Amino acid sequence: MDVRELAVPGAFEFTPRVFPDERGLFVCPYQEEDFVKAVGHPLRLAQTNHSKSRRGTIRGVHFADVPPGQGKYVYCPQGALLDVVVDIRVGSPTFGAVDVVRLDPVDFRAVYVAEGLGHAIMALEDDTVISYLCSTGYNPGAEHGLNPMDPALAIPWPAEVEVLLSDKDRLAPTLEQAREAGMLPEYADCLARYQQLRTGRP
Repeated sequence: MDVRELAVPGAFEFTPRVFPDERGLFVCPYQEEDFVKAVGHPLRLAQTNHSKSRRGTIRGVHFADVPPGQGKYVYCPQGALLDVVVDIRVGSPTFGAVDVVRLDPVDFRAVYVAEGLGHAIMALEDDTVISYLCSTGYNPGAEHGLNPMDPALAIPWPAEVEVLLSDKDRLAPTLEQAREAGMLPEYADCLARYQQLRTGRP
């Protein structure tokens, strides 16, 4: 498996080998040994999520309070999507940085999003499926969002794709508004959480 750290520290792209034959193909989108080498700790699995989206659907930018936060391992078994990671950790040297990876069932790339990072996806085709492994379960009181169309984020959404947003995402605060309101994770808290995970603490 090929591994590449993204422009947002704490986010990684994983590209597995694909084994096609006359019957179809076989692939392992998640491999713990390669994950641990890259990230420094195993992925604690508390919940798996699955969604299907129409072309143009944007979900995010979403994030969770740290601690504990929610790490996500994301891949696309059907259709195609843009996976977006945003550094929203206040005090991070790369605060505001954005990186984008195309996920699809051709290369079966996956993206890991560490605790404290913002995450969004855009479906590029109808019936696009996103599947992700989550390190913590759903906690509505600790989960938040940013407006994915915030000009300050400058996320490179394709201009030719008509955007579909939920009311919640469309009305979410900008990065600066969330920062002023004290909603964003602190970089120091995130680093402390990563160290806890490396030492095996829950």
